[in-house]
Amino acid sequence: MSDAVFEFPLKEKVRNYLRVEQLLGQLKITAKAEQSSLQLVFFEQLFELLDLIERIDLRSDLTKDLEAHEKNLVYWSKHPKIDTTALEHALKTVLRLRQKIKTDGRFGNALKEDKLLSSIRQRFAIPGGACSFDLPNLHFWLHQPLERRLNEITQWLETLALLDDAITVSLSFIRERGQFKTTVAESGFFQGAAEDKNELIRVKCRVDEGYYPTLSGNKYRYALRFMLFSTEDSKSGSVEENVQFLLAAC
Repeated sequence: MSDAVFEFPLKEKVRNYLRVEQLLGQLKITAKAEQSSLQLVFFEQLFELLDLIERIDLRSDLTKDLEAHEKNLVYWSKHPKIDTTALEHALKTVLRLRQKIKTDGRFGNALKEDKLLSSIRQRFAIPGGACSFDLPNLHFWLHQPLERRLNEITQWLETLALLDDAITVSLSFIRERGQFKTTVAESGFFQGAAEDKNELIRVKCRVDEGYYPTLSGNKYRYALRFMLFSTEDSKSGSVEENVQFLLAAC
């Protein structure tokens, strides 16, 4: 049996977190690439991430979340059966991240000031704009020794370490709020009411039976519908039979 977890945010803040998490994950993978053609993909994803974090106020959202996590951890510390070692470690991490976000500048500022990155960024917004005749300086960089290129990529990623850690911690707290429970979508449809604290709906289901979940709704109510996957329009559509899946409202 092959399972996959689908995540559906109920709030714009969490939607932004998930997008940033995905882009950071892709950056880490392409950062290890040795071929110059794959390193071009690294730059594409890096600039896509910078565009995203410049449009949204991540610092404010993450600071508020970390403050809430701190209060929750202090509250949980009074529970007699709590793992104090794990709690203290989590609390120290939250306090460190909150303080660092407060004292550091905006995420991505160091990358915006980088001479090479700032000189090539605009061309990446144009399809095929990274050709050697458009960006001879990038073409020169791509022909430098591999060790030098990888070292510079590592330095660029290090400037995003705080963002990476803060997103990871915030999403882990959100995901750990909900426990997967067996649920049935009658005729491929399920409707639920979200609680005030719910920010993310997680669906774990089989992906070897030809269907996938979709979600519509908001922070108050949501509806899940399972759809048949097909590249042929005539075979696409909603599932008409009952579907058993695992649901976590986080």
